[in-house]
Amino acid sequence: MKVMFEIGHPAHVHHFKNTIWNLEKHGHKVKIVFKEKDITQYLLDAYGLKYEKLGRNYNSLIGKAYGLIETDFRLFKIARRFKPAIFVSRGSPYTAHVSKLVNKPHIAFCDTEHAKLNDMLAYPFTDVICTPSCFKKDLRNKQVRYNGYHELAYLHPNYFKPDPAVLDDLGLSKDDKFIIMRLIAWEATHDIRSRGFSKDFIEKAIKSLEEYGHVFITSERKLNRNLEKYKMQIPPEKIHSALYYASLYFGEGGTMATESTLLGTPAVHMEAILFHGKVTTVAEAQHGVQNDLVNKYKLSYTFADQYQALDKALKILQDESAKENLKKKVEKLLKEKIDVTKFMTDFIERYPESYYEYINSKKRHYESKKTS
Repeated sequence: MKVMFEIGHPAHVHHFKNTIWNLEKHGHKVKIVFKEKDITQYLLDAYGLKYEKLGRNYNSLIGKAYGLIETDFRLFKIARRFKPAIFVSRGSPYTAHVSKLVNKPHIAFCDTEHAKLNDMLAYPFTDVICTPSCFKKDLRNKQVRYNGYHELAYLHPNYFKPDPAVLDDLGLSKDDKFIIMRLIAWEATHDIRSRGFSKDFIEKAIKSLEEYGHVFITSERKLNRNLEKYKMQIPPEKIHSALYYASLYFGEGGTMATESTLLGTPAVHMEAILFHGKVTTVAEAQHGVQNDLVNKYKLSYTFADQYQALDKALKILQDESAKENLKKKVEKLLKEKIDVTKFMTDFIERYPESYYEYINSKKRHYESKKTS
């Protein structure tokens, strides 16, 4: 079977890589297409994944509109040449459109409830949307819920082993404490109503955090001169090892906050979002995964106020047992969640049978509840 994967962001490389390798081991042919964004191409090369370029990302709304037409056309030409039996993406409009044009199924793996424009362009043309069970939207018969998170597709202990050599890259010993701060660009369409740290706050926060360890910044946006010395200088594929060994994650990026938590490192996420006319956290507003980790499992922390976030971060750093206690809670969570890569591989390989099995089991569950 031929399967085409679209990669639209560096995080997608991590999400799909183990599934791609599984499919290839099982004898399937895989074609990867990607949009240029940040370190996407670097990661594909680092993991030895072959690919074909679709073009670059545009930041303005006009640019994005032009890019939609341009990318649809390029992807259509590649698809006609490769002839995939199935398309897979993270809910890409381009893949959704082209899959319909060539009359082949599109399986989307999505976990972002507030990507409204993207979803409006992609979901009507998508056959199946696989989401974590905690996903806050009901997508009706197109939706398949699974008991896990995207991040477990690459951070589950079955697949991830931390590399202690990252400490050498950082110039640290195993006894050194360090904090990773994440700054994002706020350029995605679903970031329009969100905001993170103010410019003057970042330097103040670093001074406070430095009292407890070294501070390293990983940033999507360009850093000013004062912050440049804090820039994390490691191979990008080692970021998850760095998160594993860190004392704390403090940042604007929700994905990295989830990754940090699942690796057993305390995470404080700051993002204020305007939701129904009220400023609140992503966990409270729309994001099911964050809500699961913050409110159900009590594993991580998210704030709409940057000073409240910093206060919590400092309290965690003052608690010598914080990381050890978190790791015990994460072990419990992992026992309750599935092997996401195994699920993805099986679902793609056995589609559409895998989809019908899920729908039928859902119907049986509903009918049994109705009669009980």
